[in-house]
Amino acid sequence: MEYSEQETLRRESLAKLRELGIDPYPAAEYPVNATAAQILAEYSPEKGNFQDVCIAGRLMSRRIMGAASFAELQDETGRIQIYIKRDEICPGEDKTMYNTVWKKLLDIGDIVGIKGFAFITQTGQLSVHAKELTLLSKSLRVLPIVKELDGKVFDAFTDPELRYRQRYVDLIVNPQVKDVFVKRAKIISTMREYFDEAGCLEVETPILQSIPGGATARPFVTHHNALDIPLYLRIANELYLKRLIVGGFNGVYEFAKDFRNEGMDKTHNPEFTCMEIYVAYKDYNWMMDFVEKMLRKVSMAVNGTTKVTIAGNEIDFDGKYRRLPMLEAIKEYAGVDISGMDEDALRDCCKRLGVETEPSMGKGKLIDAIFGEFCESKLIQPTFVTDYPVEMSPLTKRHRDNPALTERFELFVCGKELANAYSELNDPIDQLQRFEEQAKLKSKGDDEAMYIDMDFVRALEYGMPPTSGLGMGIDRLTMFMTGQTSVQDVLFFPQMKPEKALKGGQEK
Repeated sequence: MEYSEQETLRRESLAKLRELGIDPYPAAEYPVNATAAQILAEYSPEKGNFQDVCIAGRLMSRRIMGAASFAELQDETGRIQIYIKRDEICPGEDKTMYNTVWKKLLDIGDIVGIKGFAFITQTGQLSVHAKELTLLSKSLRVLPIVKELDGKVFDAFTDPELRYRQRYVDLIVNPQVKDVFVKRAKIISTMREYFDEAGCLEVETPILQSIPGGATARPFVTHHNALDIPLYLRIANELYLKRLIVGGFNGVYEFAKDFRNEGMDKTHNPEFTCMEIYVAYKDYNWMMDFVEKMLRKVSMAVNGTTKVTIAGNEIDFDGKYRRLPMLEAIKEYAGVDISGMDEDALRDCCKRLGVETEPSMGKGKLIDAIFGEFCESKLIQPTFVTDYPVEMSPLTKRHRDNPALTERFELFVCGKELANAYSELNDPIDQLQRFEEQAKLKSKGDDEAMYIDMDFVRALEYGMPPTSGLGMGIDRLTMFMTGQTSVQDVLFFPQMKPEKALKGGQEK
């Protein structure tokens, strides 16, 4: 691996530190007792607090002025100024720690520990006066530090390719990025609290599955050597959670890592986090009310308001959301009434509307194509699209008033699906017939059609109570709650193409 001139100099500094007997990567615990944010928020000259401070962080800037220096230290909570005086950290005759180590062998990006006391400088800036300096980790790479001159910004680390690939650098030099991930954690913890208060149990289900069920999607496939069988990374955890409802739990939920071997774009990553919850003796009408209350709670917990701005639109998660049947949505936005159309009529309709189709597409996917082309982008405020045709919903109970439809809703926000929910199908005979219809689609070339899961049918034959289920994408919810427009911005490490080669740490 080749290194730049500056990186070569850092390696030379590393060797000189070791020659001086200084371990650049010490193993001993460093007794941190304060953070930058705590000192900045709580220090009071009148109280005289923070007089025995021990902090640690990364050097982000230095101004060396002979026998005294100022530096900026960044820890997890923010930045604070450090004042270093030669005779303070080198009280004896040996001034090596200041003259050689501090001035010549330490660099921006190094992680150091400072022991000292808080004070206000003559210019009025709160700082930490160093009494002791300890190197905790030598940085061998040069940080892309942002510089400003005459109001212009230079060397900002803004290239998305580099930011997503080197998230560790992104978090160092763009600390505001952390806020998105702090909010993501808050979203999940708030949802957990909401579900627990509702009496539901958090569970875990298999990621490696012999049958990839619970959704219509293309799975990733691998091979289990000991069993000599193919296994699939789960595309959903639905069928296992419903098995637990059969087993006697009245409410279960899981934050699951799911995997779908499909396209990638600004709202899709092949590995994603999905929350699914199933509650016995409820239906999809109850679930809509449940979701409205949950999203209001999440938005308030994360942002302190129910209103968020997404792609220039002010979205309000408070109150009752519009409930719009799918066929009415198509009639409203596409100007056609497709109710009662068979597959041939739907294919002709798609042709008239200019909607692209594939020979493998059945009735359900044809309807979905029309809806996606004409309706989704119009659904800006939170909207429950309800009552999907039965061909689109192989795991959903038929509608109590119209057996051609199902008791299903999807929640759309800003033109994107956020959640999918059903009154769950619990008729084992009907379920097997739906699986068989999916098998016919698979034989026609639809590689997203569902597999037949006979063990799940067997579970239903033991009896599953009326149940409502919901799936919600955590990545997309985080996008909405933090105002991000790309899923890569809410994932620490989004999937990317491999780097072709590394030369000095940069892709070539």
